[in-house]
Amino acid sequence: MPNPLLFEIAKKGRGSRHLPDLDSSESEVLASIPERYRRDGEIGLPEVAELDLARHIERLSRRNFYIEQDFYPLGSCTMKYNPKLHERIASNPLITGLHPGLPDETVQGALRLLVELEECLCGITGMNAFTLQPAAGAHGEFTAMRIIEAYYKKKGERRTKVITTDSAHGTNPASVRRIGWEPVEVRSNKRGEVDLAELAALCDGNTAAFMLTLPNTLGLFESQLPGIMEIVHGAGAQMYLDGANLNALLGLVRPGDVGFDVMHSNVHKTFSTPHGGGGPGAGPVGVREHLAPFLPRPRAVREGDHYRWDNDYPDSIGRIHAQFGNFAVLLRAYAYIRHHGADGLREVQRHAILNANYLRKRIEKAFPVPYERVGMHEFVSSAAIYREQGVRAGDVGKRLLDYGFYAPTIAFPLIVREALMIEPTETESKETLDRFADAMNAVADEIRRDPEMVKSAPHTTVVKRVNESLASRKPVLKWSDAASTNEKAK
Repeated sequence: MPNPLLFEIAKKGRGSRHLPDLDSSESEVLASIPERYRRDGEIGLPEVAELDLARHIERLSRRNFYIEQDFYPLGSCTMKYNPKLHERIASNPLITGLHPGLPDETVQGALRLLVELEECLCGITGMNAFTLQPAAGAHGEFTAMRIIEAYYKKKGERRTKVITTDSAHGTNPASVRRIGWEPVEVRSNKRGEVDLAELAALCDGNTAAFMLTLPNTLGLFESQLPGIMEIVHGAGAQMYLDGANLNALLGLVRPGDVGFDVMHSNVHKTFSTPHGGGGPGAGPVGVREHLAPFLPRPRAVREGDHYRWDNDYPDSIGRIHAQFGNFAVLLRAYAYIRHHGADGLREVQRHAILNANYLRKRIEKAFPVPYERVGMHEFVSSAAIYREQGVRAGDVGKRLLDYGFYAPTIAFPLIVREALMIEPTETESKETLDRFADAMNAVADEIRRDPEMVKSAPHTTVVKRVNESLASRKPVLKWSDAASTNEKAK
């Protein structure tokens, strides 16, 4: 059997468990567990020898696509290479062994790191204060909306409308809905920017905030930013920056300096943490002075040479996560910032923008870019010209797997038909970008010559094309069900 499942290589009685002997009898251990938590039968896990298990995992790893295998141009996700130095630091037992409940006196180093990271983020973004508690970008959005809500409540105002863009990440309106407010969408103009006239018509005394990604999700900088600020602030609302694309602003634009009141930063993307598949992440939220009293508590503070947790914030929205946040992610971000310094972070931004625009020019004839402008760190091209051949953006992504590349983000943002959203990041070489561009152009030639080859891709992967709609709707089998199904098959 060339590609066996773990259940198919399992044999009863084999195993790779190495558990210490119990200090108590089995009956005593069982008696200590409340009956409602006890299993009423076998768990159904496969029994596999250690060597067989190791080989099985190694075989699976070779079937995956990951950043150290080859180019991973997943637009909007900033899938950059993560330095091994930061991984070694984050895996230090002195770090991983910290307990969040330890007294302040015993975690002075960790508290100092949090304080200094907050100071770094303030310096990079122009914000006055940060909370490091949020566990991800969407969590940061939610936290920011809670802060804005508390600010207006303190002022005695009730505002319930938040404006989002038609190219925004879906988490923007979802975060607004989560606190019971109403998201209202503003459309983009023909240049891929916010339609100022429509924004002005939507902004009123009920508007709490405008959520804007900068650069926007099309990879374009909002050239009308001063006009946007005038409209939003003129309505008494807050300017919120979705900082998912901060990679493109490092050393170039400080959001606080250009009028943003509150923002979140996906530090796992911009400042280096291996991510994808749901985590890990961190989404610190930065605010200007007028919103600082409402930040979550406790906050790490410096008093001379001493560091402590401070709970004395009566207007705070309260705790929204463990007080240390996702500490290992924050530690990597701190290491990344200190490693690069101000000059290095500017180089990150410059190379990210250069790489994206170089790659855009290399493929734009085969996959046109709807907005013919110099972009920032990413761009959106389109496969819509191949609809007559029956080929869609998803087919192009599947075919790229045969060339050894992970697919770009497909069919997002929705305002571009058959979108292919590509972000090369600053860590890729010109040679890698050229290989990917050659592959994209080759796929375009295949579509013209033999569209069925592209429509039926991938051809070289272990798993061929799957029914993605079915996969997203059919629940995964439980371990016990999978074991039972395997036994019946035998």
